[in-house]
Amino acid sequence: MTVVPALERRSWPELLQRVDLPSALLTLGTFAFLFAKPVALLARDWWNNPDAGHGLLLAPLALWLAWRAGVRPGARPNLVLGLAVLVASVLVRYLSGLAAELFTMRLSLLMGAAGLTICYFGVRQILAWWLPFTLLVLSVPIPDVLLNAIALPLQFTASKMGAALLAARHVPVRLDGNVIEIPGHRLFVAEACSGLRSLTALLSLAVLLGGITLRSWTGRLLLVLLAVPVAIVVNGVRVFLSGFLVYFVSPEFGEGFLHLTEGWLLFIVAFAILGGLAFLASAAERVLSRSRVAYA
Repeated sequence: MTVVPALERRSWPELLQRVDLPSALLTLGTFAFLFAKPVALLARDWWNNPDAGHGLLLAPLALWLAWRAGVRPGARPNLVLGLAVLVASVLVRYLSGLAAELFTMRLSLLMGAAGLTICYFGVRQILAWWLPFTLLVLSVPIPDVLLNAIALPLQFTASKMGAALLAARHVPVRLDGNVIEIPGHRLFVAEACSGLRSLTALLSLAVLLGGITLRSWTGRLLLVLLAVPVAIVVNGVRVFLSGFLVYFVSPEFGEGFLHLTEGWLLFIVAFAILGGLAFLASAAERVLSRSRVAYA
């Protein structure tokens, strides 16, 4: 099992002693002024938009991981390339602001952060901090156009799976798009029940688990890919469970607090499944590593 590389890194106290503090503060102040609007909009969406709420966890976690990893040995500033990336990020930020294109505006903030990193520590530091930067990208809310394009197929998939499972349990069911009809009740699989939130969160968790528990990029990519069917299947089970409880127990299970509780419980189940897959992948990597050593 591996953790974010920290051995032989240059400690932050040592680096801070070598930094020209006034110029560093001026740089950070200028950066904060230029990107204040994207930061404010991003924080607002994290707080108010349920589909983007995972950013409240991912962003601080990404900063902590970068701090914990430290700066790679032999890091050298690349002022020319760093300034070029910074200038490009500022241009993207203001052009997207004129076009009122929020997704690109928010990504310009990450471009600017990458430019600052290159200015002070070089391009290879971006690679060393691949996990924090990836988590920051995942914390940016998906554009509405893409969100709608993904949510609708997920709604239909969850509806089909839920209806099939209900039929398998001998519940009379009729499916009309994303509306499930059972005797005396109609269940509408809304956008909030599409599973998009759990899919986004599980993808982020897969990236995080892969980054801290797996060594190979193949294993990490496989874990991320497996997060998709896990999210879809668990959400289909959630729709089935709602219909089953509404039919056999009480209509209250189809709305309100009880319906929300079902979602959270199954979300925890999905997290546990993904954690188990990460554990199995890590064990497989250890076995393969021992085999290579034995045959070397």
